[in-house]
Amino acid sequence: MNLSQIELLRVLHETDFNLSKAAEKMHIVQSAVSRQLQLFENELGSPLFERKGKKLQGMTPLGLKIMEEVAVINRAKKNIQTLASDYLDSNQGTLHIATTHTQAKYFLTTPIRRFKEKYPGVKIYMVQASPEQLIDQIHSRTADIAICTEKVDEDANLVIKTCYEWSHAAVIPQDHPLSQGEITLERLAAYPILTYSFGFTGRSNIESAFKSVGVDLDITLAATDTDVIKTYVRLGMGVGLIAGMAFDPLTDQDLLARDLSHLISRSSTKIAYLKHNYLPQYSQHFIDELLLAARDMHA
Repeated sequence: MNLSQIELLRVLHETDFNLSKAAEKMHIVQSAVSRQLQLFENELGSPLFERKGKKLQGMTPLGLKIMEEVAVINRAKKNIQTLASDYLDSNQGTLHIATTHTQAKYFLTTPIRRFKEKYPGVKIYMVQASPEQLIDQIHSRTADIAICTEKVDEDANLVIKTCYEWSHAAVIPQDHPLSQGEITLERLAAYPILTYSFGFTGRSNIESAFKSVGVDLDITLAATDTDVIKTYVRLGMGVGLIAGMAFDPLTDQDLLARDLSHLISRSSTKIAYLKHNYLPQYSQHFIDELLLAARDMHA
């Protein structure tokens, strides 16, 4: 057994057990892939793959168990590479951030600016996606850190740090009937609602609040982008329910924001990364900058 054979198992799994694709990724001929796989299975005394002729169909129960160990070995290999790079030069590298549009536009600007002042040699790649996609990107190691509100608490393989809490607001034109008087869920529900797509930016808390008082929501438009919601509020399509931090008193002067923290539970934005992954010094510093920015917001 050697590391090349273990790497072969990982690549075969990644390529849906396609021998030619695995050979291409490993820069060897297909016959060498078949030979190494045969040697490995002979050494273990049991097949690792279900076969139909020469074609691999899937993994045997033993193969599935071994793949769990292969994942651990692959993680250790990447950790060793990252640790060595960090030791040689902690001011160079790439930080992959997975987040949502709201966090990218309304929260991350300050911590990223501060981070780049300290680590100008580190490149930042930011991917905006749904919370489910963010978690997948962490597991596939296409992202180092995820910053979002929904879903991350459900994954036991992640380290979770609460970053900051925020509340929702109703955005309306200045002359809207809701600009005056007490805001209640019943009053809000009398109008078409424009808010986030399900799974984004505290949408679950919005749903829970209205459900708790037995009020149905007429959501006529759902989007992942707060600016889209505000655009259609301006067109008179309804009341926007957005993250309070996404209302800008300067650029949104034509709109009015009414705080809903007394009606809808506050949401928590969280930082998430894989357990047992080595984080370079610059990644750890970026997390510190996130927490500092969060404290400054509530100072």
